[in-house]
Amino acid sequence: MSSAPFTYEPVGATRDDLTYCPPGFRPMLVRTRLGEGHAVFQRAAEAVLTWEMHRALGVGIDAGADRAAPGIDVTVTLAALIKAPCRIIWTAQDPRRAGWAYGTLEGHPECGEEAFVVDRTGDGTVWLTVAAFSRGAKWYAKAGGPATRGLQHAYARRCGTVLRKLCAGLSED
Repeated sequence: MSSAPFTYEPVGATRDDLTYCPPGFRPMLVRTRLGEGHAVFQRAAEAVLTWEMHRALGVGIDAGADRAAPGIDVTVTLAALIKAPCRIIWTAQDPRRAGWAYGTLEGHPECGEEAFVVDRTGDGTVWLTVAAFSRGAKWYAKAGGPATRGLQHAYARRCGTVLRKLCAGLSED
C-alpha cells in the first residue's frame, strides 16, 4: 500500500450505503440483472473480485494483487491513454454479497469512490450494482461536464453487459 492520500472524504462511505452521495459530488447507481442462482452468483463474484470483469471490458488493470483486497493500489487504464490511480477501500465476500470499492488517488481524472457489488436477493436473482459518487478532478473531466457523467454511466452499464456474458449459461431461470 502506498502512502498517497485519497483525494476526497468521506473514505469508505459506499460500504454500508451504495446510494450515499456527499455534498458537492454527483451520484451514480446502475443495477444490472445477471441471472438467477448460486452458480451465477459465484461466477459473477469471482469475476468482480479478480479483475476479470474489468479486463473483459478491455480496461487495463495494474494491481498489487490478483484479488481485490483493502489497501491494494490499482491503476486503471482507459483507452490506453487515461491512467486512473486508486486504492481498494473495502471488500465484501459474503454468501449473498461480494465486491469492492476503490477511492481515487492523485492523478485520477475524477475524485470520489466507486463500488462494484454482486448480490443475490432472497428470490435468487443475482444483480451487479455499480455505485459511485464523484466530481471532476482533472481539467478534461471538469470540462466534459454532462459528457463525462454520460461516459461514467455507459461504463457502468457496460460492466453489467460484460458480466452477464461471463455468467451466460449458468442461470437457473
